[in-house]
Amino acid sequence: MLELKDVVKVFYPGTVNEKVALNGLNLKLEEGDFVTVIGGNGAGKSTMLNAICGVWPIDDGKVIIDGKDVTALPEYKRAAFLGRVFQDPMTGTAATMGIDENLAMAARRGEKRGLRWGITKEEREKYYELVKSLDLGLENRLTSKVGLLSGGQRQAITLLMASLKRPKVLLLDEHTAALDPKTAAKVLALSDKIVAENKLTTLMITHNMKDAIRYGNRLIMMHEGHVIYDVRGEEKKNLQVSDLLEKFGQASGGAFANDRMMLS
Repeated sequence: MLELKDVVKVFYPGTVNEKVALNGLNLKLEEGDFVTVIGGNGAGKSTMLNAICGVWPIDDGKVIIDGKDVTALPEYKRAAFLGRVFQDPMTGTAATMGIDENLAMAARRGEKRGLRWGITKEEREKYYELVKSLDLGLENRLTSKVGLLSGGQRQAITLLMASLKRPKVLLLDEHTAALDPKTAAKVLALSDKIVAENKLTTLMITHNMKDAIRYGNRLIMMHEGHVIYDVRGEEKKNLQVSDLLEKFGQASGGAFANDRMMLS
């Protein structure tokens, strides 16, 4: 469903600030894979998601989604294949529009817009049931401005928006990092439910190693722009945080350096 072949991305090439963010990155996800991604500061995790989305062109390599080479496609054309939830709850929604209007926009991703009623009666009924499934009591507030919601509520709505059209790949970019622990746990559980129910191929970056072990069927660790550890199935389920730290030391030759992840 997703394949990255020898992907290279260098920022500020030829200058004193040159940074090799992705260094021959190779990764292949089968349909239905739920892969958690961890790594130290500057490992290339978010850069990898930006490369998949086409936020900027890569310097070398290929990005293939569902068998189609999308390397040359701009970001707006790749949007038809992808769903993404960002770290900042304010990023994924339009604050001055209602919950129903945000969902309607997501439902029309990749489609041509015409002059017709924005939301039909059937769509409103569908959105009611979808929002009700979140169990946040928002189903009776569909016309409320999204900007009035809490961070956790906004992330939950963004999750619905990102998965509404069952994207080829769902990208979760540390989407609980800005939330308090209790809200983060609820949003993670909701993410797991949505991924399972829709059988979505998913990449989830997280700074919490326990969450990386708990969720998904596969875990990868990145360092200096490439994958240094890839584990799945029963082996992944039996992992401990100490095992991850040891594996990082073995693969990278150094200690794991990420204060936020260590504190988690």
